[in-house]
Amino acid sequence: MGRRSNSQKKKKISIGNLDVKILQVLKKVGSKPINYKQIAGKLKVTDASGRNQIIKKIAQLAAKKQIEEVERGKFVLKVSASTYTGKVDVTSKGSAYVIVEDLEEDIFIPSNALNKAFHGDVVEVYLYRRRRKGNHEGEINNIIQRKRTEFIGVIEIKEKFAFVSCQDPKMYTDFFIPKERINGAKNGELVLVTLDDWPEKADSPFGSVKEVLGIPGEHETEIHAILLQYGLPYEFPKEVEHYANDLDTSIQADEIAKRRDMRKTLTFTIDPKDAKDFDDALSFEVLKNGNYEVGVHIADVSHYVQPGTILDKEAYERATSVYLVDRVVPMLPEILSNNACSLRPNEEKYTFSAVFEITPNAKLVNEWFGRTVTYSDARFAYEEAQQVIETQETFISASISITGEEYNVTKPIAKAILKLDELAKIMRTARMKSGALSFDKTEVKFNLDENNEPVGVFFKTSKDANKLIEEFMLLANKKVSEFIGKQNPKKTFVYRVHDEPNEEKLASLQTVVSQFGHKLNLQNKNTVTSSLNKLLSDVKGKKEQNMVDTLAIRTMSKAIYTTENIGHYGLAFDYYSHFTSPIRRYPDVMAHRLLQHYLDEGKSANETEYEDKCKHSSEMEGLAANAERDSIKFMQIKFMQEHKHETFVGVISGVTEWGIYVEIIQNKCEGMIRLRDLNDDHYMFIQDKYAVVGKRTGKEYILGDEVLVKVRNADLIKRHLDFTIVNPNEQEELVYTS
Repeated sequence: MGRRSNSQKKKKISIGNLDVKILQVLKKVGSKPINYKQIAGKLKVTDASGRNQIIKKIAQLAAKKQIEEVERGKFVLKVSASTYTGKVDVTSKGSAYVIVEDLEEDIFIPSNALNKAFHGDVVEVYLYRRRRKGNHEGEINNIIQRKRTEFIGVIEIKEKFAFVSCQDPKMYTDFFIPKERINGAKNGELVLVTLDDWPEKADSPFGSVKEVLGIPGEHETEIHAILLQYGLPYEFPKEVEHYANDLDTSIQADEIAKRRDMRKTLTFTIDPKDAKDFDDALSFEVLKNGNYEVGVHIADVSHYVQPGTILDKEAYERATSVYLVDRVVPMLPEILSNNACSLRPNEEKYTFSAVFEITPNAKLVNEWFGRTVTYSDARFAYEEAQQVIETQETFISASISITGEEYNVTKPIAKAILKLDELAKIMRTARMKSGALSFDKTEVKFNLDENNEPVGVFFKTSKDANKLIEEFMLLANKKVSEFIGKQNPKKTFVYRVHDEPNEEKLASLQTVVSQFGHKLNLQNKNTVTSSLNKLLSDVKGKKEQNMVDTLAIRTMSKAIYTTENIGHYGLAFDYYSHFTSPIRRYPDVMAHRLLQHYLDEGKSANETEYEDKCKHSSEMEGLAANAERDSIKFMQIKFMQEHKHETFVGVISGVTEWGIYVEIIQNKCEGMIRLRDLNDDHYMFIQDKYAVVGKRTGKEYILGDEVLVKVRNADLIKRHLDFTIVNPNEQEELVYTS
């Protein structure tokens, strides 16, 4: 079998990759010419919008000479029947796979058959009949679309030219830079290089230095490089800043008149202690019938970010805020993200709200959605709210001011927190019983000094206060999605979907966790969920927790944005969307706009337009996640440079044919021990045992084993951490925390 998961193969949530699907249809019918209606029929496309997409795509394919019009309005496949279109996935060894929609297996591409294609490119590939190690093998014929044309690397200057060696491990070649295109770069500097051309007989592509980033390994240089590597911005264009700064962000009486006024309702925020943007707040009121009215109030970003403006275009292009280890790269300019749209204490704000009537046993009996104006009475950090929950404190005094009039009222905010915590726990228990998964993976955070140097590591865990907020945000997201998703006729909306886990990956996880005495029941969907939750609970506090959590997450399909709802497996919701974080996520802005449009009884929005926006948002979310991981890895290596002479207890977190990966228990930093550096024996990789075994001694290093390690090399430039095994009898200073 190929490398792709079952969930990837069966996911058909839109007319995505339409060119590939049309070519596949024409391939199947062979030499028989067919028209767009017949193609639509075979693709099961029945709506006018879908047929229009097909007509447009047919014209594009004909212009590219991939198909041929042999009769009026009828087409056949012009290219070889063994030619496909797909996306390149380059491996660290320099070979690649081409992922083709609807093909059962990915096509293996040897390094000598890449024909100048890079990772992520959309290519035309010729499929050979023969197989290699169970995979189809092919050769890339044509590059249809480059994924990237800019790359990060270190420049090496010669007398008449220069070369740039790229940092990306998936980039298998360096760049040739003519002398006149060096752009003032100095030897050894980190640069941004643009792909200019790759002449037919040249060994390397030709490029130009677009920007000099600085000295490799320096903090600002590397953080800047991480952003550029993924094509992520690090500052706003001046015209966007000017536009945002010129917006009227005052609260106006005529606008208040259009909204539900909830300023006198007890309202507060609970966020991380270092947060600057507060995009959600909760309100709480005890009703006369004994039920509770709970409002989930979200910053009304769509009031300020209007469609068609340069501000909206910039927010869409970014699609998400990027959270690096030492900074946030926001989706919106500061005037909005930290001021006008931030639900700061003792300030009136425009909000978009989901208001629920909930019984004392957490049953939902009524719901309301719409634009509001609110006033935040208090701001809590999670730690402060957690203290209220743990100590059961009952009263906090708050003074509020509405349109200039002072209201000095003793507010039972702590009572509200305690009651909301009680409701949230009932809701969470019910969600778990319905089949939701409980991932509480530990997040690694760094204490940084004024120069952004890491001086310590701490772990962020989810406690009751975090879960309180999570439950009510989940409730709002779910109910907004249900409100629109259940309408008839169907309305276009932005869903957050999550497919079922891949069976092969679950079987692999079963093999791994059995080494630690854990079991999974893969009999059916319900047993998988319950046994996964039991596994995640059983490993808490144990040495293998982080590894098992990571492997369990990897068995899951990737959550994406789409207009085609298939539900959310991990949350066990039939309907789910993102509504609660429009300051930092563009899909939430789209959800707000669509919700208001339908509240105003508007017709269904253009599905194709929103599907394209969903796809872009999912892609940008992935890039932001990669950048975040790279920044954490960079900081971990920087941190470990200062601890080279210490011995640490680690857990073997991965075993490969070239080395052992070890995660240090104390700080979650992961490094590799190369097999060639284990000099007491010749070690062989035994895949079935997740182990390496000494040929002479039989000594084993097995996944999950505890080992003692020291830092051998901490390379900031390559972002690579190498360990060496320490003999327990030779340890100097042991660092261990259970």
